[in-house]
Amino acid sequence: MRTRPTSHPRVNVITLGCSKNIFDSERLMGQLQSNNIEVVHEEKGQKKDTIVINTCGFIDKAKQESIDTILQWAEAKEKGKIDKLVVMGCLSERYRDDLRNEIPQVDAFFGTRELPEVLAALGANYKHELLGERQLTTPIHYSYFKIAEGCNRPCSFCAIPLMRGAHTSTPMEELIMQAKNLAAHGTKELILIAQELTYYGIDIYGERKLDDLLRKLSDVNGIDWIRLQYAYPSQFPLEILNVIKERENICNYLDMPLQHISDSVLKSMRRGISSRKTYELVETIKSKVPDLALRTTLLVGHPGETEKDFDLLVQFVKDAKFDRLGVFTYSHEENTHAGTLIDDVPEEVKNERSEIIMEVQREISMEKNAQKIGKTFKVMIDRHEGNNWIGRTEFDSPEVDNEVLIDSTASYARIGDFSQVKITDAMEYDLFGEIVR
Repeated sequence: MRTRPTSHPRVNVITLGCSKNIFDSERLMGQLQSNNIEVVHEEKGQKKDTIVINTCGFIDKAKQESIDTILQWAEAKEKGKIDKLVVMGCLSERYRDDLRNEIPQVDAFFGTRELPEVLAALGANYKHELLGERQLTTPIHYSYFKIAEGCNRPCSFCAIPLMRGAHTSTPMEELIMQAKNLAAHGTKELILIAQELTYYGIDIYGERKLDDLLRKLSDVNGIDWIRLQYAYPSQFPLEILNVIKERENICNYLDMPLQHISDSVLKSMRRGISSRKTYELVETIKSKVPDLALRTTLLVGHPGETEKDFDLLVQFVKDAKFDRLGVFTYSHEENTHAGTLIDDVPEEVKNERSEIIMEVQREISMEKNAQKIGKTFKVMIDRHEGNNWIGRTEFDSPEVDNEVLIDSTASYARIGDFSQVKITDAMEYDLFGEIVR
């Protein structure tokens, strides 16, 4: 994670928020490294450090975490514990002027598409020849792989287009080169991310090209797993499912946030899909790829959500039996369409609805995990903790999904390698197993 020291101050990058921010921090760190500037990720600050905070501005809790982190390092700067403080990312993009007025200790603020300007402020030059090289903050064997920036979707509750701009696909040849570079350095799993994966290619090729991109990435030597996150349900390109079926190194996994099932709420959310079409899409996905693990995200407490709307959502979760599921409570965001509506669902009701959904999902997850007992799965070993190797099946993404715990006193494994693991026990969100070969 370190580079050789120079006369420049060390740069310590702090990353908040989602995997897209992780990717952006890694690009920044790769550029700094190529400028021969020492860079570290989320280490304790030193007196001559320059701190760069990559912020999140998605919902209230994320915004507050970003503000608290900026204030923490602003205080450190006042006390002489660090030398310089730079803020970038989504919160800075959206509230730059307010932040500048409220936290004058920050030396500079930058948005989400100003990497060359950030580098200039750090005494570095933007090197176009790097072709996407990054300094990974994840273990080397897996990498978040951003294929597009921004979003053109009009979802009522989402401020991402305000912070990330319009959808911009990365040309396919650049992505293939990036994948080859990652594979050459030991990356085995690509986790494809974007605000909206399925829109890939429309802006530069005139049509959706995610299926073509998947095939070409699948052909890259050394890439054993390709995982899809953040697909959009409206006008979902079903040809993607054919690629998942035909390519062994594309994981049977799809992350597709559905948000809701009530027609009135979906219309208010401006999701471009109905309840009937959502049910049909879930059924089509399951019928075309029966072994696929479907992950979704739901949003409760959107303005106008009634008890009847919520009951429909609970029934949907019971009917669909998602393999993985997360829930957000609605956050009232200015300059969004929903921000013009009355935030009429009390916070305690939002939280109660979230807990109800997750309790239903806990039972579903326990049932599904129990069915895995006695079966053997290919498991990627991510790390070692205590007396356990910690790994994942192809049905699980890092940080958010199930993990497989393997007694390390009874068997040997290597981080970043695959093992065949027989599942011996299960909990709601964890599996336990033993290496069989």
